Amino acid sequence: MASLRKYIHIDVQPETAWEALRDVGALHTRLAPGFVTDTRLEGNTRIVTFGNGMVAREEIVSVDAQRRRVCWAILEAPFRHYNGAAWIEPDINGGTRFAWSADLLPDELAGGVDEMMTMGIAVIKESLERAQR
Repeated sequence: MASLRKYIHIDVQPETAWEALRDVGALHTRLAPGFVTDTRLEGNTRIVTFGNGMVAREEIVSVDAQRRRVCWAILEAPFRHYNGAAWIEPDINGGTRFAWSADLLPDELAGGVDEMMTMGIAVIKESLERAQR
């Protein structure tokens, strides 16, 4: 099973980053505009349209305010297994440490997912810091 991890420092307060992350229906406006072009909620399912045209149906597993963590799963092809999570931590140097993980099968999909996560986390940083100004 491929296991991917991304971390980035964001120059905003953890509370500000958490406000955007926990708003699971607003990825395209609050967290990753452009990288995500549309987000729709259908019950506990988040339908995410990415800037490259890919659409994913993500089941929201948890929104944990105490841990400032959101977890989701993709239950359909091309994945046999996909579990994603993102969380917010105070950075010891000030600001926020944003973390994003994904565990997935088949392993052959890891390269593409890794590229998307790298692009996505950079957009998240830019978007949150721009909103802070």
